[in-house]
Order: sequence, then structure tokens, then C-alpha cells
Amino acid sequence: MKKEIILFLAIVLFCAMIFSTFGANQTYRAKPDDLEKQKIKKNSEYEGVRIKKFPFAVQCWTYRKFSFFEALKKIKDLGISYVQPYPGQVLEKNDPELKFDHNMADDQIERIKKRLEELGLSLVSYGVVNFDNEEQGAQKVFEFAKKMGIRTIVTEPGYDDYSLIENMVKKYNINIAIHNHPTPSKYARPETVIYRVDGLDPRIGACADTGHWMRSGVNPVEALRALKGRIQDVHLKDLNEFGIKEAYDVPFGQGKANVHDILAELTIQDYSGYISIEYEKKEDANNPSPAIKKGMEYVKSITYYEDYEQILRQGNMEYTKHGWNHYGPGYFILDENSGVLKSQGGMGLLWYSAKKYKDFILELDYKCADKFTNSGIFFRIPEIVVSNDYIFHSFEIQIDDTSEGIHRTGAVYDAEEPKLDASKPPGDWNHFKICVIGNHIQVELNDVLILDWEAEPRGKVKDFSLEGYIGLQNHDSRSPVYFKNIYVKELFP
Repeated sequence: MKKEIILFLAIVLFCAMIFSTFGANQTYRAKPDDLEKQKIKKNSEYEGVRIKKFPFAVQCWTYRKFSFFEALKKIKDLGISYVQPYPGQVLEKNDPELKFDHNMADDQIERIKKRLEELGLSLVSYGVVNFDNEEQGAQKVFEFAKKMGIRTIVTEPGYDDYSLIENMVKKYNINIAIHNHPTPSKYARPETVIYRVDGLDPRIGACADTGHWMRSGVNPVEALRALKGRIQDVHLKDLNEFGIKEAYDVPFGQGKANVHDILAELTIQDYSGYISIEYEKKEDANNPSPAIKKGMEYVKSITYYEDYEQILRQGNMEYTKHGWNHYGPGYFILDENSGVLKSQGGMGLLWYSAKKYKDFILELDYKCADKFTNSGIFFRIPEIVVSNDYIFHSFEIQIDDTSEGIHRTGAVYDAEEPKLDASKPPGDWNHFKICVIGNHIQVELNDVLILDWEAEPRGKVKDFSLEGYIGLQNHDSRSPVYFKNIYVKELFP
């Protein structure tokens, strides 16, 4: 019996040692999931997602057959303003010994910055660039990024101690994005990145390369879900096959990546970084632009907010109320990470003072804290708000699920009642689409047309302007209202 006990303890000790080794190295070795070498299926939950417009950049490896300066011109010709260079690209055609990287002299850096300014381009990220786990080498890369105005460094650390990286991120306020090459690369699976960045500064995350995930048998959408909150950069690719290392790039929408659901998931996460186009097909290396243009056309066709302006903006990866003013009692709290506004107290008005709108479509999401929530959306406020007089000279689309008729959710307050009740329960997000053309007002709530009215002075509204500001009401302190995703599309500007 004693021998059996000793043998059992030896087995337990051996398993503990194996687990310890796995935890220390964290190179994911689990059996590939059931999606390996299978077609990625479309997910029905993404069908109704209103995909937002993402800023595109081009990873210069796409134009590796050209010099850096030649690549800039080609990127400009694509209509794209943002660039992700990589270290080692020939800087200019007539001097093949001179390469773009963080070792360039200051005069070369100034030449590049001047050319970027001439073309109206910006460097937004840099990589894949690796550096040793020592301060001098790391600092050289971060200093270069600072000089060039680069916000994100893309890398694949060969070491497991990220303390130096974290110190550099805090010192320079520059993001780190860990890139994934295909298996057997250290970071081929998202679990490894998640493990490595856990507990570190939130500016340290992943560069999500959808093509390399596909080559490793990893579903890009599932990987993005797993990395939620840690995605710093995206290398968007579509491949002709899934789960095959030799798969090659095709224009977005023509392959097996399911680009629609990728962008829908990034929309749900409210990803605020750049999407870098990296087209690697060898046969197209001398002229990748036609395939890129075709792919961009597809992305445009599935982008809901293509021609809209987001008026609760993001700046430096955070939301800001820049351009908004508040009048009256109460206020709105803005969650700078999620972009959600929460009303407090009232009765007041948060109004967008940066622009007056004539004919427009306004779309936003809102939710009520409970059934007694009371709020509203004002539009065409004719003058700068300095008193409560605006309520008599502008229209308000009401939010109030307990009232009836001309005071119920979806009504033009005190003037025209909604034809249907399409509100969701308190705690659920609702979507308003308000279309205003001349005197005509249409309101959709959760994709249901609930009001279609030729406006006239009525109720509290004595008269109205055909141009004005947009505002959000905070009504009282009992039941707050929440707003997010505030977009405006100007019609006939």
C-alpha cells in the first residue's frame, strides 16, 4: 500500500511541475479547437450590428517591393491617410542601402516628416519591430516613435518579463501591440497574449492579425472576443482558405475570414484604434492596389455609419465632451472609456455647440434607468442656449414611457404623438433615428417608423427655425437616462 501512495504522490508532483512550466512559459499547446480547417460560419447575432466607420491605415509590408517614399504615394492614391511602416524597407529607390527604421539620423527623420506633411499622411504605428529586454535598446525605439508622432509600437517580445515594456509605456504614453505570426510562433494564439498582458497597463495589448490567426486555425471573431479591451491594433486580412498555412490574401469580403462579423465585433467593442491593411499575396506584390481598392469597396458597402459624423468624439483613445456645452441645473457624466453619457439632476440641456444643422439624420442609442425615466432630444435650437427660452423655439423628441399621447416616448413633445409604441424595457438599449428635412420629421425607434409629420407650430412650440443646434435633456435626479453612439449625417450640406 505504501508503494502505491508513493507512486501516486510522484505522479501528482510530476503533473504540478508540468503545469508550473506551462504557466511560466505560457506557449499555448492545447489541441486546436473544432474550427480547425473548417469554414468560419456567419454569426446571426452580428446581422443587426450597425458597423461604424473605422480609420484605415496601410501596413507598408503591402508595398515591400517599393521604397518607403514610393509606398507613401501609393497609399495616398488609395485615399488613405494613415501609415504603419516596418523596419527595413528601403527608404528611397536610388539609395538601396538606406533603410527606414529607428536607427535613422535626425536629418533623414526630418525628410520623412516633411514628405508626410506634403502628402497629408500620418504615421500612426510602427512594426513589427523587436528589441531586447534592456533599457537602451527599448528606449531607442520609443524615442523614435515619439519623434515621429507614432502612437503604437507593434512587436513580438522574445522574453516573458514585460516590466521594462510597461515602464516605457508609462514613460512615453505610447501603446504596445503584441503581434501574432502563425504557429509555431510564440503568440500564434490569443490565449498567450491574454496571459502575458494580464494585470499590466491597459496600453499594452494585442495587434490582431486576422490572416495569421486563420492560418493557425483560430477563428478571428472568437479571438477578438477573447481579447476585448486589449486590442491596440488590427492587421485586417481575408484569406482564400481557413486553417491552411499556405492560404493567400484576397480582397476583403471574397475569402473565408467573414470580414463583416470581424468589423461588427470591433464595433460592439467600440474599438477606437486603426485598422491596418496588410496585403501579402506574392503574385500581387508588384501591384496590390487593385485588390485593396476592391476590398475597401466591400467594407464601405457594409459600413452603416459611412457618411456620418460621430459628435461625441474620441480623442487619444478616450471620449471627450469637446464641443459640447451644458446649460441649466444638473449635468451629464461621461465615461471616457465607453463613451456613455449618464444624466444627473436637472432640468438642464447638454447641447452640441460646434455646429448648427439644417437637414440631417440623427442616430443615437439610449436606455432608461427605470420606467420613470424622463428625457428628450432637442434639435434645431436656433440660438446659443442662455435661458430656458429654447424650449419654445425648437422641437423635442420625447423619452417618457409612463406618459401618453403627445408626451410619450417618440412624440414630438406637446405637438405630435407617435403612432406606435416600440420602446424596449428599462435597462435595454434603444435606437433612435430622427430624420429632419425642411418641415418634415420622421422618427424611427428600434427600426420601427413611429412618427411621420409635417411640422408646424403647435403646443409649447411657438415657432421653429430650419437650422439649429442639437441637445440632450437631463430632466431630474430620480431616474437617469444614458446616451451613446451619437451620429449625425448632414443632408444636402
